[in-house]
Amino acid sequence: MRRRLQAEVQQAQTIARTLRRAIRVYEEPIVGVVERRTRDPFRVLIATVLSLRTKDTTTAGAAQRLFRRARTPEGMLQLSRREIERLIFPVGMYPTKAKWLRKISRILLQKHGGEVPRAQTDLLALPGVGRKVANLVLGLSFGTPAICVDTHVHRISNRLRLVATKTAEETERALEHVLPKRYWILWNELLVTWGQNVCAPVSPFCSRCVLRKQNLCPRVGVTVSR
Repeated sequence: MRRRLQAEVQQAQTIARTLRRAIRVYEEPIVGVVERRTRDPFRVLIATVLSLRTKDTTTAGAAQRLFRRARTPEGMLQLSRREIERLIFPVGMYPTKAKWLRKISRILLQKHGGEVPRAQTDLLALPGVGRKVANLVLGLSFGTPAICVDTHVHRISNRLRLVATKTAEETERALEHVLPKRYWILWNELLVTWGQNVCAPVSPFCSRCVLRKQNLCPRVGVTVSR
């Protein structure tokens, strides 16, 4: 059992190193761009909430429009819900997200001195914030090792046979055992970028996949590929 675990950890490390080099030719996920450009936990949090069920190109435009008008919790509360809706349209669930953004801003001011909290439990108490959002904010904004599992991370981690899980939370827990901690924060960026450009949900581009060429991907569940 111990040897098997060591082999799985080594495989995960090799995959992370390989993808780290391979994704350089692709655009960085929008939340990472926000973090790199602003170093602002509040804007990372807001951009991550906007990104839920929304393509990166749509999220990027919405975040840019919104941050021109509001870059702080105080600024967000100066906007009406309808103004926020107009600015973030057409992100997924934009009416609901507009409500969340105002509520998040109010809670940050009332309970956290206007700052984004560093504790996962406090982040999870915010409207619209689940483990995916909380872990991404913890990792990108505060450097706290956390694995953010979205649809790409869940799908590709299973496709690579690093895990055999049914839910995102199961995937997070399973990855904690096989993925070296130094890659926890990076794992989301690696797999989101790879999933958006190569390892598609249906008919992935296996012919141009560096993992496939190096026999690192068993293509679990893949029936059709390009």
